[in-house]
Amino acid sequence: MSPGAGGRSGRPGGQGGGARKGPAKGAAGRGGTSKGAKKPMSPAAKKAVEAKKSRHAAASVRKADRPGARGGARQGPRGQGGPRGLGGDQVEGRQAVRELLLAGRRRVREILVAADQDDTDVLQDIVDLALDLKVPVREVTRTRLFAEARTESPQGVIARAAELPEADLDQLGRRRSASGAPPFLLAVDGVTDPGNLGALLRSAECAGVTGVVLPRHRAVHVTPTVTKAAAGAVEYLPMTLVGGLPTALRQLKEAGVWVVGLDAGGDTDLFDLEVADQPVCLVLGAEGKGLSRLVRERCDAVAGIPLLGQLASLNVAAAGALACFEVTRRRLAARRETP
Repeated sequence: MSPGAGGRSGRPGGQGGGARKGPAKGAAGRGGTSKGAKKPMSPAAKKAVEAKKSRHAAASVRKADRPGARGGARQGPRGQGGPRGLGGDQVEGRQAVRELLLAGRRRVREILVAADQDDTDVLQDIVDLALDLKVPVREVTRTRLFAEARTESPQGVIARAAELPEADLDQLGRRRSASGAPPFLLAVDGVTDPGNLGALLRSAECAGVTGVVLPRHRAVHVTPTVTKAAAGAVEYLPMTLVGGLPTALRQLKEAGVWVVGLDAGGDTDLFDLEVADQPVCLVLGAEGKGLSRLVRERCDAVAGIPLLGQLASLNVAAAGALACFEVTRRRLAARRETP
């Protein structure tokens, strides 16, 4: 069955580690030159560097015509126009920093690495990528690094970068996946725990979500804790901040996107929704409170996850991961069935 019973029938149907100490010793400092022989770049780092150079070559001919091209996605002076940012300018954690460099989506100003920590492949990748991309790497004491950190465990590395660029809601409503699948969006209604949001974004990116809608008020945004928990997913997920989530959902519905809320008191079963061939936006409610009244009213359908144990609910990140991969499962099955 199709989600919702509204009258919009014209919708489309459809780490290993080494034992060396001091990974950044000799690579730190403004010049970033190493003492002695440098470990060869890993295959992943080489591939990312080659892709980065190709992108730079293709973009160089029009670089002069892009406002603010030299500074990436920097905010303009207060009160003037320019690209809006989502935050995320401080990135902590090894995987998150590595993906920041691999993605090449935004300018990285510098990387801080704690001295006297075990070298790992991920940490060596970070240093190799930073040196190749001419990003300054500074070795600092553990005390200094923890003083600069905004999370409890930065894993010995912090990056400072330009803010994440903000996407446009209309574009998200039309944006297809790399394989050509219809838009697959995720909206969160009042999620305030940064760990939950980060884990949710990581699952969403892995499941093929093409865009995320975040409310501007009464919800957590892209903080260092979110970026660390997301393990690099924020570098690949287009996201937008909206003043009012109900209004944004109505706008998506007008653009032909089915809006499906996820709530314990849903009127249908998540596993009965047929959304494989349709543009869809999953909406997740706040921890404990669920969907707000106005958001629930904007949904075409509200689905619940069948719970067979003694507990009455799932963590929002776990519920979101399950819902995202249910959509993905159906889309993959539909693709296999298409002649």
